[in-house]
Amino acid sequence: MVVIRLARGGSKKRPFYNIVVANSRQRRDGRFIERVGFYNPVASGAAESLRVAVDRVNYWVGVGAQLSATAERLINQAKKATAV
Repeated sequence: MVVIRLARGGSKKRPFYNIVVANSRQRRDGRFIERVGFYNPVASGAAESLRVAVDRVNYWVGVGAQLSATAERLINQAKKATAV
């Protein structure tokens, strides 16, 4: 099964997450099919904290990919931000 989930990067105490499309049997930070965005929870100042390619997410969901709970929350947040 194909899932859209977060893959952790960054260093200790400074998390950075890539939003990736991956096979569910791969490791969390392992091989992935496509990177569709990122999330930086500790962004400060003018730094961008969330970017999502919503068109690519819609494509993958259309062909059967499942969203993790956190990825779904972040993608909905990004859709609201672009709609304004």
